[in-house]
Amino acid sequence: MQDYAKEISSKIKKKEFAVANRIGDKIPYTAVNGVFDDWTDKNLCWWTNGFWGGMMWQLYGATKEEIYKEKAMELEEKLDGNLMNYNGMDHDSGFKWLTTSHASNLLTGSKESLNRLLLAAANLAGRFNPSGFIRAWNDEKGDNAGWAIIDCLMNLPLLYIASNVTGDPRFKKIAMVHADTAIKHFIRNDGSARHIVIFDPETGDFLDEPGGQGYGKGSVWTRGQSWALYGFTMSFLHTKEKRYLETAVRCADFFVNNTPDDGRIPVDFRQPKEPDYTDSCAGAIGASGLLLLSKTLRNEGADIVAGVEEISDRYEQTALRILHYLTENDSDWNTETDNILMSCTAAYHDKEHEFPIIYGDYYLIEAIFRITGEETYIW
Repeated sequence: MQDYAKEISSKIKKKEFAVANRIGDKIPYTAVNGVFDDWTDKNLCWWTNGFWGGMMWQLYGATKEEIYKEKAMELEEKLDGNLMNYNGMDHDSGFKWLTTSHASNLLTGSKESLNRLLLAAANLAGRFNPSGFIRAWNDEKGDNAGWAIIDCLMNLPLLYIASNVTGDPRFKKIAMVHADTAIKHFIRNDGSARHIVIFDPETGDFLDEPGGQGYGKGSVWTRGQSWALYGFTMSFLHTKEKRYLETAVRCADFFVNNTPDDGRIPVDFRQPKEPDYTDSCAGAIGASGLLLLSKTLRNEGADIVAGVEEISDRYEQTALRILHYLTENDSDWNTETDNILMSCTAAYHDKEHEFPIIYGDYYLIEAIFRITGEETYIW
């Protein structure tokens, strides 16, 4: 495992050094013909806009090459325009400021970055509905006031970290109430995760579960399943509450049991045989989350989950199977092109499928560095 990961780590470093030196000040989302696009003017508030910065901080932490630090700091400063845009702030603040400002504070001690982190955390806390959930997207008339999504579990570390930094338990309490609501209403009896849940914003009552970015109502969007197993693992790490680790295992078991033998992850575990769309982003996220959960179980799970060694081995082996598929079948290692992963899908019913998406590259790098020990843990 180590030899494989070190080989891929070397490929990542060679490629990303070339990309960082030619990309300019772009904030990329996808790549067209191997060239990253730029969302600086297209939509500065887009939820993926922190991941290029996160990639740069991971590379800086691993290599200490100054070019990575420079690119990450440029992007973080650009995102101030998002931070000061009320309608541009939503449930995905963790994806934007954990990957940038928290990473910066960890690696450089920047007080400016810490200030941004706390501003983003306060805004996320302000989205909390006392009925029990953090609201997802904005809208002009309040039509989405009761909407929450599984992705938000990945943003909760922003609140846990804010409580730790400030000594104020409010942030942590909000995160835990949302995580508990997710256990109750997002995770089905078989361990599969709903993408979207609509609550009555006044009472918190469960109203509906739209299909979201998966195949349809009752299906299992694979990226959402990845967010679930990863997100509950992080809530356990920040709180040590065993119900979060137990739920992470339930979600991971479903993910592992439905992962094909070749490690190729579809867009939805319940999608039809044709068209058989794939989502390499979900694969990278799931692999990284499984590695973290495997390590967590070995270190802290023996008194909570029975058979942790066997379970941890299974999660680790599945993560490696996915990573081997990605790096051998769906990665572009040409230093003249910008993206690594080639076959990510944002949503099953979108017109476009199987194209590069920046967070796929981030989580692939994170997973590989997690194995080699080069990761900067930002969550």
